Amino acid sequence: MPTSKNTITYLTDQIASLHAVSTKRMFGEYCLYFDGVPIAFICSDQLFIKPTKTNKQLLIKELIGFPYPGAKPYFLIPADQWEDAEWLKELITTTAKELRYSKKQGLNVVNLTSK
Repeated sequence: MPTSKNTITYLTDQIASLHAVSTKRMFGEYCLYFDGVPIAFICSDQLFIKPTKTNKQLLIKELIGFPYPGAKPYFLIPADQWEDAEWLKELITTTAKELRYSKKQGLNVVNLTSK
């Protein structure tokens, strides 16, 4: 089931004060960007955020999911947690900051498939 426009509207409204956030439709679903850095996918009306060491600490409950077949595991953020806009914005900015830093330093993000 593809992501509905209502889901994208609600999610982007929740984080609208983060002016550097954008979404792009890809393969019938969406990619979420912060300042040009891809940080999450919105697939089947679910938010999947790239795992990092820092954003793992912000999770209320660590859920792992796969945004599409063959994808690496991502943190799955339940829709009821989207209601806390301040928490969601912190999660997004923290993730983007760490991904930008790790890319510059040549570091990997958290690998959820290894223990």
